[in-house]
Amino acid sequence: MTILNKSLFALLLLIFTLGAWAAEGQGAAVDPATDAVIKALVERGVLSQEAAQALRQRIEQNTAAANPVTPVGKVPPATEELIKTLVEQGVLPKQTADVLQQRIEQNAAAKPAAAPAENVIRVPYVPEIVKDQIRDQIKQDVLAQAHRERWGDPGTLPDWIRRIRWDGDIRLRYERDMFAKDNLPQSYFNYLAVNSAGSTGAAGVNGWLNTTDDRTRWRLRARLGMLAKVSDGLEAGFRITTGSITNPVSTNQTLGNSFNRDTIVLDRAYLRADPSRWMTLWGGRIPNPWLSTELVWDENLNFDGVAANLRPSLSDSTRGFLTLGAFPLQQVDLAVTSGSDKWLYGAQLGLDQDFSRQTNAKIGLAYYDYRNITGVPNPVNSPQYNFTAPQFVQKGNTMFNMDQNNTLAPTELYGLAAKFHELDLTAMLDLAHFDPVHVTLTLDYVKNLGYDSQSIMALAPGTPPYGNKARLYKLAVGMPQVKQRGDWQVITSYRHIESDAVLDAYTDADFHLGGTDAKGWTLSGSYGVARDSWVSLKYLSADAISGPPLGIDVLQLDFNARF
Repeated sequence: MTILNKSLFALLLLIFTLGAWAAEGQGAAVDPATDAVIKALVERGVLSQEAAQALRQRIEQNTAAANPVTPVGKVPPATEELIKTLVEQGVLPKQTADVLQQRIEQNAAAKPAAAPAENVIRVPYVPEIVKDQIRDQIKQDVLAQAHRERWGDPGTLPDWIRRIRWDGDIRLRYERDMFAKDNLPQSYFNYLAVNSAGSTGAAGVNGWLNTTDDRTRWRLRARLGMLAKVSDGLEAGFRITTGSITNPVSTNQTLGNSFNRDTIVLDRAYLRADPSRWMTLWGGRIPNPWLSTELVWDENLNFDGVAANLRPSLSDSTRGFLTLGAFPLQQVDLAVTSGSDKWLYGAQLGLDQDFSRQTNAKIGLAYYDYRNITGVPNPVNSPQYNFTAPQFVQKGNTMFNMDQNNTLAPTELYGLAAKFHELDLTAMLDLAHFDPVHVTLTLDYVKNLGYDSQSIMALAPGTPPYGNKARLYKLAVGMPQVKQRGDWQVITSYRHIESDAVLDAYTDADFHLGGTDAKGWTLSGSYGVARDSWVSLKYLSADAISGPPLGIDVLQLDFNARF
């Protein structure tokens, strides 16, 4: 029985008491007032039909056995039965019921006795102290329930819900990809398609990248994330997104698939521990832990593995940081290839300096060490090292045919020719002198220390060395983040990224339509049209640095909503 039902039960006791006393002398049957009260209790769910019928029978039996007029100083039978029922239902404690009966008897005894008279109806006085006690009992029960359930607190939710925070965004994009007129058709292999088919001949037209035909694409990106506070210092993160399980650097879903449903994939799933204010530990499928730019890591890329970030305070305005990470890229389940799993190990050391008026500078030196990702030529007529071919590439890195020793069939399987041990220097300066407008300067310089032109030419004879350096310069003016109506931001950048400076699989997927061996500039602008809603326009223009001519311009018009 709920507190509200108990309250109703106790209030009806007053009515029932008056009705019972007023009905004395009317016979053994339950009087109409008493019966109405019992019916009301049944309708409100306080009593079942069986319990109500049993109560009527008990009242009739006790009333029939009692004197026509209740003796002075005694509790009327109907009232006594109701008090017993209240105790049985858990509305009144037994001690409170005993006190109530004693006070009723005391107040009844204080009145002069009257001789029984025919057709005389006694309407006794209900003591104020009895009313007050019942009222206080109801009040205490209601207030206790209100305190437990936090009635009236705005936005009150259960504790487990209050420890979970949701966020997400949806982006609608119009994209126009435009190719230079002097581009040559079938001049760049689509290595993923060739490797999947087994040869360029088997891949057919899909074995070549589009280099001449302009195209328009309508694209959608939707992301939904959850961050749960498990305990003090431990959080669990989770995010799903549109995209595919074959492209780690794109969360876009191109529209136009005969109205078929789009794919939703697991984008993030991790635990984050903060054992102290200067240490953070990550594990699972985690966000990018590095101070970096799109020159090395696409903004949509997440990392599988573990990472640690240390942030010792060197002074009131200066903090150091050290980030370490280990990330499995591909597990090779073959006994003959023990120790050949593909890994990425990384370390970054840097400084974070605050200046006056919210100006901030960051600089970090990172080293990214890829293990076992370079292709190995297969022995004669053997697929022994097929596993060394990459699972995903974009374009730009130097590739070679690992099946060049196959004399039984004209197969082709392409692998990376270069090793990748990238040294990356990243610097950012955020000038807030015109707050809320910020001016941000970014510099990123990368050199692949694993690049060896002699080793590359040995694997890919006739392939000239294309370079191992990359650089990016970026200027951003406006609000650091477009959040409110009227917020704005303009960004321009220039980058030059040689073929084997970084692994082409994970660099920006929009510039030159993804990959390395490209140079050019970008210009973009964003404007807030409402809270957490904005439009943006971006133009990217890039040309190949080496090899056949390949000029690609990309126009992107986006409408974004964040929640």
